[in-house]
Amino acid sequence: MSGRDPLCSPRRVRRGPALTLVFAGVLVTGAATGAFPGPGAPQRRAVAAPADPAGPAVRPEAVREAAAEAMAAGKSPTEAAERAVSRSGDRWAAVYSEGEYAEFQDALDGRYTRVGLWARQEPDGRIEVTRVRPGSPAADAGIRAGDRLRSVDGHRTDGRPVTEVIALLRGATPGDGTADAPAGTTVTLGLERGTRAWTRTLRRARLSTDPVTVRRLSGGVTVVKVSAFTKGSAGAVRAALRAAPADGRTVLDLRGNSGGLVTEAVATASAFLDGGLVATYDVDGAQRALHADPGGDTARPLVVLVDGGTMSAAELLTGALQDRGRAVVIGSRTFGKGSVQMPVKLPDGSVAELTVGHYRTPSGRTVDGRGITPDLEARPEQALPRARTVLTGLGDPS
Repeated sequence: MSGRDPLCSPRRVRRGPALTLVFAGVLVTGAATGAFPGPGAPQRRAVAAPADPAGPAVRPEAVREAAAEAMAAGKSPTEAAERAVSRSGDRWAAVYSEGEYAEFQDALDGRYTRVGLWARQEPDGRIEVTRVRPGSPAADAGIRAGDRLRSVDGHRTDGRPVTEVIALLRGATPGDGTADAPAGTTVTLGLERGTRAWTRTLRRARLSTDPVTVRRLSGGVTVVKVSAFTKGSAGAVRAALRAAPADGRTVLDLRGNSGGLVTEAVATASAFLDGGLVATYDVDGAQRALHADPGGDTARPLVVLVDGGTMSAAELLTGALQDRGRAVVIGSRTFGKGSVQMPVKLPDGSVAELTVGHYRTPSGRTVDGRGITPDLEARPEQALPRARTVLTGLGDPS
């Protein structure tokens, strides 16, 4: 099983059989996000990742009406909305409780209440810590990568799906969609390292994500890795470019980036484009457009790395840079999530996210269900070396 990051919350799509939702790009496997501007719509979105073709969209009015009728009858508006969404066949639709949606907004703002460790399930069913965030409660407790996580609050973890382990670490009941426990609450972990077994009680803390990381390579190459388009990620990309040599070569690594705030993706495009079209999209048949701000760096040699985990807002950015001739795209075909969701608030405070349209790249390409084909195919271990070779041909940093 692929590794999962307990700093990010799995979500449940309430439609027919339960499906796991994940936030923008922080889990290794999972879903895409993408929010588009619209009248009164917040810039945030979460989605599921089923493989079945997209079904017909459900009308917001129908969901509101079903929820209102349920409330008037003394029944659950949320459950009524779930049924309406399930019947629609909209594979990207989701229904959130008020608490879940508030937490989701925090997540896209880059804030989480967690203990600060990553974990994965080994082939034998054991849960192993793969990474510990510096300065987090887990780090302060002396937990290290490679430690075995044996239990969480008395619940044995061996053989348990890693999504359930994550829910326990968050303080939520596995599978019930409840919000996380607040900062300051405690969680007791059973741990094992070699022959040593011990328990530690950690206090959950408010943590922030760092979706943009930068590293310098020889030859004047700067690699800017964007793992998610959370609030402030575009500003971090611009800061990385300012700190890099003005005539240096740049790799924008969007592998595993499953989306986030479209406003941040467009602002990132503005760092590399001098205005112009980034994408078009439709909302209930009405055509709209997203444009880059003028003044971006159009001279810096640029390669974009993508893979099957590049989704939604990350695909929107990739398509814009590719169509505008601004970057060479290297890697493998992207995921293919190009639908537009809008939030609908229900009478009990819950929120339904419903598909209302699709976006296209500047040249008019449809992304949904198709993805973006890179200019050069490359296996994961080949992508960065090939990017460096291509950058050598794109410009001389001297």
